Amino acid sequence: MHAFAESPDVAIASHMTLEPMAPPDVATLGPRDVVVRVHSAAVGWVDLLMSSGQYQHMPQPPYTPGLESAGTVAWRGPAVRSDVAEGDAVIVDGLLAGPRSLGAYQRWGGFATYVVAPDHAVIALPAALSFDQGAGLLGAYETAWHALVARGRLQPGETVLIHGAAGTTGLAAVEVARLLGATVIATGRSAAKLAVVRDHGADHVIELAQDEGRLQPFRDEVKRLTAGHGVDVVYDPVGGDISTESLRCVRFGARFLIVGWASTPAVAHGKGGRGAPRANLLPTNLVMMKGLDVLGCPTAIATAVDPAIRAPRLRQVLRWAVAGQIAPHVSHTFALAEFREALRCKWQGEVVGGCVVRP
Repeated sequence: MHAFAESPDVAIASHMTLEPMAPPDVATLGPRDVVVRVHSAAVGWVDLLMSSGQYQHMPQPPYTPGLESAGTVAWRGPAVRSDVAEGDAVIVDGLLAGPRSLGAYQRWGGFATYVVAPDHAVIALPAALSFDQGAGLLGAYETAWHALVARGRLQPGETVLIHGAAGTTGLAAVEVARLLGATVIATGRSAAKLAVVRDHGADHVIELAQDEGRLQPFRDEVKRLTAGHGVDVVYDPVGGDISTESLRCVRFGARFLIVGWASTPAVAHGKGGRGAPRANLLPTNLVMMKGLDVLGCPTAIATAVDPAIRAPRLRQVLRWAVAGQIAPHVSHTFALAEFREALRCKWQGEVVGGCVVRP
């Protein structure tokens, strides 16, 4: 990625190139560094926002995209912890290495043959998962956990309305909510995608409709499914009109979780111009009359502010993965040489769950 573009589609078309990569020179690496040969790298929504500088965190171009990756250990420094061996299948922690990390390992994005990470950023790939699944495990399920548990306080027996349920974090949220004992009402714009969502544990699905470009109300259907009470929690990674309609679907005192704004990605200036000239708005009269807790759920930012919140979250996600209770769904795979097609597929909303490139 040579420079930030005005928008992700422009970035895909003209701001990225594929270049040869030699193995890292281990003589220049530290004693606790690990070289991982990448087998699979997740293609994420954040990769797209980051390419136009419209994400809250901006690496300095030129940089390598790919927030999350999985592969095999190709080399380990002499002081690397003893449970990391050459040939091991591992996940590279995207909060500690790669373009969303904050330190010296930021340049090692997953859209590459190799990445370098400190040993504490290397996690054993659960045996139940493939490399494709492992590449997208942490970002999806840690986001779902942070929103539903740390922020939303979701309890067994409650009902949660999950939007964008066929997306990466939305599908993870469906699985996490079910494991927590909640009833899940999931929404999406495609019957075929919602069939996958139902297979992953949604109790009810609602296919959203538009008429002349306007979202059709879904309040009555949600109220019917909840015997007139409304939902206890809304998980909203979409924003826009869906957010406003959702405020009419809740019981008094519900929690409204803002997880993203996928329907309106261009809220900020492109090319890293920052600001939010096209920011989403919520009707405060509905917030007040419903007595809502409106909660922002920025997982990466919250973890950077207070790293101590991560340990129980990561431990639970890995425990579920090892037990086979969660498993990322990957609908599309591409060779790394097809990175433009992979990014366009994600940008155009064709993906269900995850999408990966394979170097």
